[in-house]
Amino acid sequence: MRAFEDGAMLVSPIQEGMQQHARNEFSMRHEVVYDALVLDARLRQSLVTVRALGRRGKRVAALEIVDKGERLHYLPTFSSRWCGRAYIAPTYEHDEEPFRTYLHQLLEHTQVRVLIPSSDGTLAVLRERRREFERRSCIALANEASLEAVINKDTTLAIAQQLGMAVPHGVVVTSVGEVSEALQEIGLPAVVKPVESWLWGNNQRQGAQGVRLICALVTTPQEAYRAVEELTVYGGKVLFQQFLSGRREAVSLLYADGEMYARFAQWAKRTQPPLGGTSVFRQSITLPSDISAQAERLVREIDLEGYSEIEFRRDSAGKPYLMEVNPRLSASLEVAVRAGIDFPYLLYQWASGEKIDRVKGYRVGQWMRYLEGDLLTTMQTFTQRGRPGVMPPLQAVTEFLAAFLHPCGYDYFDWSDPLPAWIATLDITHRIVQKMGNSFNKKK
Repeated sequence: MRAFEDGAMLVSPIQEGMQQHARNEFSMRHEVVYDALVLDARLRQSLVTVRALGRRGKRVAALEIVDKGERLHYLPTFSSRWCGRAYIAPTYEHDEEPFRTYLHQLLEHTQVRVLIPSSDGTLAVLRERRREFERRSCIALANEASLEAVINKDTTLAIAQQLGMAVPHGVVVTSVGEVSEALQEIGLPAVVKPVESWLWGNNQRQGAQGVRLICALVTTPQEAYRAVEELTVYGGKVLFQQFLSGRREAVSLLYADGEMYARFAQWAKRTQPPLGGTSVFRQSITLPSDISAQAERLVREIDLEGYSEIEFRRDSAGKPYLMEVNPRLSASLEVAVRAGIDFPYLLYQWASGEKIDRVKGYRVGQWMRYLEGDLLTTMQTFTQRGRPGVMPPLQAVTEFLAAFLHPCGYDYFDWSDPLPAWIATLDITHRIVQKMGNSFNKKK
């Protein structure tokens, strides 16, 4: 736990009156040099990134945000042997300025060569003051024009259509008043997804804040109205799309200066949540000729440099449809690293201006599993029984148990860096006990 304890000395001004204390704390320290500062330390891909760069001999630090009064009991990334220091910054979800102030102070007194964000929220915060941060560090993100094109799903799909790619039939909806017309055109079941996954908004219940929005499967008009209301309460738009029942596949690319340096493909056997969520049981596959060619054409058209993951969903006949493009390291990243493509290091090379290694192949058939997410997905088959895309509970339980017979890697677990897996186990146990306690208190 050394890394976490070291980081605790640099806890940000979460309580009132602590900002000056933080400035004094930074100023008393000698300047430290890190090759990379990995943001969003809670995320699985952040742990993968810390490990990947650490194995390459890079000095790596990690950072996570906390809300006022929140405690970080267990954070696997902070416990990695390759995490040189752990930083805890104030959250940006209610007010961005304390986070920006903290990060500016950190970069002023700590030399960081590359900043690596992995969440939609952090990406949005960095983009708003990108030039200021780039005066002190390189940010592992594509240029603004390219980001603008892929963060807005409606824009992404429009570009894809111009290139002749298939996209789900859908309409843009801005309020519940437009749901009836959307139902007539698209029908049910349907998928309701935000045009932008992260939105700065304001509603009467919670006030101004940043919020991450996720898609929803709707099977009745009532569900459709409720989903649109929840997703537009902050003022954003949503896509009301046809439901596709086929296999979910994704292509990951490292692109720079007109060249493809690495290509990788995977399919998700199970996701959490079951529709459109992060993959919890996934496998590396040979690059499918149809979606790999489409993904490369789209990335070149947008000029989306750096790492990107292009997601497709096939229909019942096997035809692929573009779903979205992620311009940041994704939660399914580790299967690519285990299969032989070190995307975090390639991203670091690109962002820092180093010569980028070319990777010509990878191991096909590599399975990776996020056990907590897979268990939750299996349990949800009981509460979502009969819904489109959700397998029968008995089949789900059987397949969950059968997966233990697969030669498989597990998220968090690494023989050369075992402590994060133990910390992740403690975190899961803590959350289960906490939920049980809350349920007991409610019954009383």
